[in-house]
Amino acid sequence: MKDKIISMLAAFETENIGNSFPLDYCLPVYHCVSDDNLPHIKHIIQYKSTKQFEEDLDCLSKHFQFVNWSEFKDFVKGDFKPQKKIALLTFDDGFREFYDIVLPVLERKGIYACNFINPAFIDNQELMFRCKASLIIDAAEKEKTADPEIYKMLFLENPSKEDFKQQVLKINYHQKDLLDQLTEKMGIDCDAYLREHTPYLTTEQLKTLLQKGYGISSHSWDHPKYGELSLKEQMESTDRTFNYLKENNFMHESFAFPFTDFGVKKNFFDELFKNEEIFSCFGSAGVKLDSVERLFHRIPMEMGESAEKILKKEIAYFRLKKIINKNKIVRK
Repeated sequence: MKDKIISMLAAFETENIGNSFPLDYCLPVYHCVSDDNLPHIKHIIQYKSTKQFEEDLDCLSKHFQFVNWSEFKDFVKGDFKPQKKIALLTFDDGFREFYDIVLPVLERKGIYACNFINPAFIDNQELMFRCKASLIIDAAEKEKTADPEIYKMLFLENPSKEDFKQQVLKINYHQKDLLDQLTEKMGIDCDAYLREHTPYLTTEQLKTLLQKGYGISSHSWDHPKYGELSLKEQMESTDRTFNYLKENNFMHESFAFPFTDFGVKKNFFDELFKNEEIFSCFGSAGVKLDSVERLFHRIPMEMGESAEKILKKEIAYFRLKKIINKNKIVRK
C-alpha cells in the first residue's frame, strides 16, 4: 500500500528534479554495473546494465553538480559554493566491475566516485556471506530435484523455490556457518569460484584507482549488519577496517554502513567520532535527515527503476513524511 501511494504521488512530480529535491545534496549508491549474469550478486542486488547506469548518470548530471570528496567536505563546511545542488557518487562492497566497467564510464564523463570496501574480500580472499546465499539460490534454481537434507537444514518441508530463496536470504551474519554447510552439501566450491571469477577488486586495482583520484574508504571489515552487532563488535569491525585503510594510504576519514544503519544507536556514533580523523559517515535510508549531524543518508539506486523514477519517489516520500514530522531519524 505504501509503495502504491508513493508511486501515485511521484507521478505528480513534474517540477525540475533539481529544484524540487528537498536537500542540497544527493548521494546515490550502487554496488555493481554489469551486462553479464553474475550468480554471486543476481539474487541479492538488482544491479544495472551499462546502458542503464549511463542513463542514470546523465539524469543526475542534468539536475545536480557531481563533486569529489574534497569538494563534498568543503560543501558541508560551507567553504564550497556549487552552481547547483551537489551529487556525490558512491559504490559499496568493492566488486571488480567498478574497475572493469564503471571506471571507463566515469573517466569519459569526468565523474568522481568513492568506493566503500570490505578489506576481508579484497584480493578475493573470501566471499561475502550474502554472495554465498546468492550462489546457493542460483544452484538450487538449476536443480531439477533438491536434496531433502538441504531442506531439513533450513527447517523446511517441500518448499516452493521462492520459499527456499527467502529462507536462505534470512540467514544472517551470525549464522553464516550455515551457509558454508549448505555450499558444501550442494557441491559449491566458493574458493574455486573466487579463483575463477575474481568478483572483488585487488589491492593493485585499488591503488590504481587511488592514483587516478578516486576514493577508497570504509564499509566495515566483512559486511555485517551493524544493528545486529554489540557495540564492541561494531567498533572492532570499524577500527580494524580503518587500520587497513591507513596501512595502504587509503581514505580513512569516512565510513559507510554495510546493509543499513537501521537499529544503530547513538552510542556507536559517540564512539565513532571520538576518532577525530573521521569527517562523516553514510547510511542508506534515502532522502532523510538524521539527529547525528555528520551522518548523511544515501539513495539506493538498484531498485529496478531509472534514476528519474527513484528520485521522484524519494522526493514524494520526503514530502509525505514531512507532513507528519517523520523525515528525520532520531537516535537514542
